[in-house]
Amino acid sequence: MTVDAEYKRRTVLKAGGAAAVTAALTAASTPTAEAAADTSTVDITLKVNGQEHRLSVEPRVTLLDALRERLDLTGTKKGCDRGECGACTVLVDNRRIKSCLTLAVMRQNHAITTIEGLAAGDKMHPLQSAFIRHDAFQCGGCTPGQIMSGVACIEEGHTGSADEIREWMSGNLCRCACYANIVTAVQDAAKELGR
Repeated sequence: MTVDAEYKRRTVLKAGGAAAVTAALTAASTPTAEAAADTSTVDITLKVNGQEHRLSVEPRVTLLDALRERLDLTGTKKGCDRGECGACTVLVDNRRIKSCLTLAVMRQNHAITTIEGLAAGDKMHPLQSAFIRHDAFQCGGCTPGQIMSGVACIEEGHTGSADEIREWMSGNLCRCACYANIVTAVQDAAKELGR
């Protein structure tokens, strides 16, 4: 190999390396569409527990995060954050949903009820009272989601038997395994409500 050939190869490698560094620095200083989307916000109004709340959120914010982090309604729990455990269950237009799987912007113009909105003043919802009477919770991590799902189960008319309640509440997991007491509490509250 001659000196001229070696010199040319080094020149090409150096020039290529400089071009790569320049491209990397330019890309790092230019915001991508994804980065630009991260900083944009939208103004929304959520009707939660009968009150309207105006928020400015990123479009990707889940209803769960809006409730907990923006409205300080921390009764709704963040469990798996993948829709598998049901700890984040809330009612939207009286239907149960997992709030970690829906975006806050999608729930405008809908009536949202959280565990904080079940009681009427100092009077607990019958299912909340039944949970206490029947010792239907231990650690409490799943309790708000279980209660919200149980309220929906009662309202939907799925309390004909223990097996029916288990089936319709199967999307809510309890790590402490209080399932028998939860079913009993739902049955008791359903009777009290005449369902």
